[in-house]
Amino acid sequence: MRIPRSVGWPLLAAWAYGVLYYLGNRAIYYPERYPKGLWEIQEKLAAKDVWLAARDGAKLHAWWIERPGARVATLFLHGNAGNLTHRAARGLEIAAAGSSVLLLDYRGYGRSEGRPTEKGLYADAEAAYEHLIQAGHRPERIVVHGESLGTAVAVDLASLRPCGGLILEAPFTSARDVAGRVLPVLGPLAVWSYNSKRKIGQVRAPILILHGDRDEVIPFDLGRALFDAAPEPKSFWALSGAGHNNLLEVAGAQYRERLRDFYSGLH
Repeated sequence: MRIPRSVGWPLLAAWAYGVLYYLGNRAIYYPERYPKGLWEIQEKLAAKDVWLAARDGAKLHAWWIERPGARVATLFLHGNAGNLTHRAARGLEIAAAGSSVLLLDYRGYGRSEGRPTEKGLYADAEAAYEHLIQAGHRPERIVVHGESLGTAVAVDLASLRPCGGLILEAPFTSARDVAGRVLPVLGPLAVWSYNSKRKIGQVRAPILILHGDRDEVIPFDLGRALFDAAPEPKSFWALSGAGHNNLLEVAGAQYRERLRDFYSGLH
């Protein structure tokens, strides 16, 4: 049976777009599941295992690093690759700056169950936030701290739930804008997710944005554009010479100092 061109071509185009959309959105996530990772570092961090349940029932794993006498607790939301074990250095710096920290692995990462999706990651962050609330941490003493893809998750959470502060490392306006830089024309057609620019205006907390001016993954100007869209009070720290994966190393001791200053400025 022959299919008329007037029907066949639209069907082919729809199929091609569906494949492009699926591949484009799956390419966002690069999780490493347990036992892959640097799990032996848990003892050095003195991190305790925390098990959470998202509202859809997904079982999630996190590490809790207690900072004795800390007046704030940080919920750290990592980027799209690896798992929480690869964020040990940040966990140490956050604790040294004066905050306890909950390092969350999204669904499909590390020891957490499931498969990562945009909706799922938002639900995972919500579950971690609720855990901190149930543990006795007041909203005004919770800092939501996101890195790379985690900045979009952090913005979503902070736009919906009260928090003391929001810290974003190498953020972007939307995944669509990032895709447009990687693959002009086709990229924006395939990826429509993680629109932080649309949400950041709803954040009612001090905002600190860090971005390397040589970021090869998320263009510096996208981080700056998100900053421009953000409400006051806000501050932008441009790290000269820093790329996407060496921001912490380039910042050096200033990273801890900036975080300490940020925490001390919270009410």
